[in-house]
Amino acid sequence: MDESLIVIDLFSLIFQVFHAIPEMTSPSGVPTNAVFGITRDILMLLKEKRPTYLIVAADSPEKGRREEMYPAYKEHRSPMPEDLKPQIPLAIEVLKGFGIPVLSLEGWEADDVIATVVTQASQKALQVSIVTSDKDCRQLLSPTVRMYNLRKNSFLGPQELLDDWGIAPEQVTDFQGLVGDSVDNIPGVPQIGPKKASALLQQFPNLESLYQHLDQVKGDKLRANLETHKDQAFLSRQLAHLVRDLPIELEWEACRAGQSDPARLLELFQELGFRRFADEMRVQVPESNQPVEAVDEYTWTIINTPELLDDFVEKLSRQKKICLDLETTGLDAVRVDIVGWAIAWERDQGYYIPVQGPPLESKLSPSLVVERLKPILERKNLELINQNIKYDLLVLKRAGVQPENLGLDTMVGDYLLDAGARSHGLDDLSKRYLNHEMIPITDLIGKGKTQRGMAEIEIERVAEYAVEDAVIAWQLSERIESNLKREGLWELYWDLERPLIGILAEMEWTGIKVDVPQLQDQSRRLGNRLDVLRGEIYELAGREFNIDSPIQLREILFTDLKLPVIKKTKTGASTDQEVLEQLAISHPLPAKLIEHRQLTKLKGTYLDALPIMVNPETGRIHASFNQVVAATGRLSSSDPNLQNIPIRTEEGKLVRRAFIPGQADWKLVCADYSQIELRMLAHFCHDEALMSAFAEGIDIHTAVAAQINGVDPRDVTSEMRRIAKAVNFG
Repeated sequence: MDESLIVIDLFSLIFQVFHAIPEMTSPSGVPTNAVFGITRDILMLLKEKRPTYLIVAADSPEKGRREEMYPAYKEHRSPMPEDLKPQIPLAIEVLKGFGIPVLSLEGWEADDVIATVVTQASQKALQVSIVTSDKDCRQLLSPTVRMYNLRKNSFLGPQELLDDWGIAPEQVTDFQGLVGDSVDNIPGVPQIGPKKASALLQQFPNLESLYQHLDQVKGDKLRANLETHKDQAFLSRQLAHLVRDLPIELEWEACRAGQSDPARLLELFQELGFRRFADEMRVQVPESNQPVEAVDEYTWTIINTPELLDDFVEKLSRQKKICLDLETTGLDAVRVDIVGWAIAWERDQGYYIPVQGPPLESKLSPSLVVERLKPILERKNLELINQNIKYDLLVLKRAGVQPENLGLDTMVGDYLLDAGARSHGLDDLSKRYLNHEMIPITDLIGKGKTQRGMAEIEIERVAEYAVEDAVIAWQLSERIESNLKREGLWELYWDLERPLIGILAEMEWTGIKVDVPQLQDQSRRLGNRLDVLRGEIYELAGREFNIDSPIQLREILFTDLKLPVIKKTKTGASTDQEVLEQLAISHPLPAKLIEHRQLTKLKGTYLDALPIMVNPETGRIHASFNQVVAATGRLSSSDPNLQNIPIRTEEGKLVRRAFIPGQADWKLVCADYSQIELRMLAHFCHDEALMSAFAEGIDIHTAVAAQINGVDPRDVTSEMRRIAKAVNFG
């Protein structure tokens, strides 16, 4: 495989993550969001891109030749934000901890350093990726040099440059000479934008050729403009030109990736409060006070005869804590059946009890296994742990088993340690804490049209997969429990989050009844309304077209009706909600389009979708309630999202009415915390106005709405209150 280099523009990346990531502070109060973003991105690059070499380039603080040529160069830039300044040396310390050289040269910019590094890398025949948002670096592109967009996980090479600007890499400086660069305050030629510059450089290869054949340029004004600003065009090109031969001597072995100092990084991450990153380093530091390593060599025993089951039950009955992981026929916990039981109570040993599998393979009766295990699992002195144990509780309840004593759910525990982590799934936790790669589920069941059910897979293969889940969850529980106690979060888990798991499982099991005929009737009515609405839209447009096609809609609005273009996207004039709302002021069609979109979404997302989600066995919808999704600590709902049922429109309110009590003489009661965040704010800041309002039972949102709109609180509408609520919560 070809050797590769990733070279990063430090300040380009650090400004990007600083503005993208919400404010964060270390335990000592130092801002850390940019350092966090840099660390996250470096770890991602090392793990996913696996470069041979990794280099960071930084701007020199001293002014250089560009300021000498053009004193206004970059002079319009705002000062560095105060919260970013202390993060620069911290970011450099982190980079040093990763063993990544940070290169800079007095009087030169990072782009020039990058250009020099890329030139030397080309002599070594390296495949180069440049991580920067600076368009100047497009002049460096070649078959072996590309720019990499971290956020979009996309590369830009010569072909993408041609698609975007219509030019080759060697024409980039000529392009910038014409267009300029507002970011760096490079003037360019006034009134020449990217399209015009691209057209000129497709006709003439460079500025010299353009000005030698200026008489061939069409348009008197354009020719005169080019002639007037000729010196400015060549100056702008010179400002954009990157120097590729700075006096930098690279020691390539010192630039080799993977030379990190885990102990130093662990110390840094602990100081910065980066728990997740600290955990990743901790497993690499032998001196750590928590040396836990994944046991790659674990064994499993398949329990597939009554005699083996007897012996297993005898062993199980002596345990105080076990990890139980169930393999099932699907993902919907209230509908699936058990395929097999994986149980572990040691780091390197697990058991698998198959109750379904290929016809000719040995397995046990599902009812026999439930009969033997139920009394043990329901004992109050047996602690049950697993990853995402709520799922197993629901499956067990369907099988007639109701455990009494829940222990640690590693997924919820990790969420308390790092609510902002991208994932708390078992695959990610095993990599992060144990440096262990789990067996992908697709290795067993496949995917797409060839996917098989778990009950169709050879029992030996399922056993290996299932026991791995149980053994790794057991190991994770040791690490995560220790971390929770160290961070003072164990009581929060044990007293609050742990009991909630069972409550949420009961809520999901119970579900909510839905009036399917009412939804179907509403769907028919709304379908009729949409038919009428489409006719009105076609009449206003003057012809029929595909309302859902942005291309055809743009043609109607901006070509046929000649409405003004409000904003543009990469594919053309925007037709989003905000644009349509502005256009609706001057023409009736956009308002009809907005209504069509709203009703179409209502019909597809709710009226047509909800009846399909009804469990035919219970006549209810069994949504999922999630503890570990919202970083704020709030619960979320999915499949469907019951927290997002529309209420602002009359049609939306009809959807809510389809959720009904389970029995005729019952009523649905809706309860919610009353402005709990504002009450906490009042408690901690002792704001007299807030405290007085709550003490007197005044609705804060209504009071603010009355002030904003200059009306009596009794005249505040639900829409006014909704807007005020958004103001109150920021």
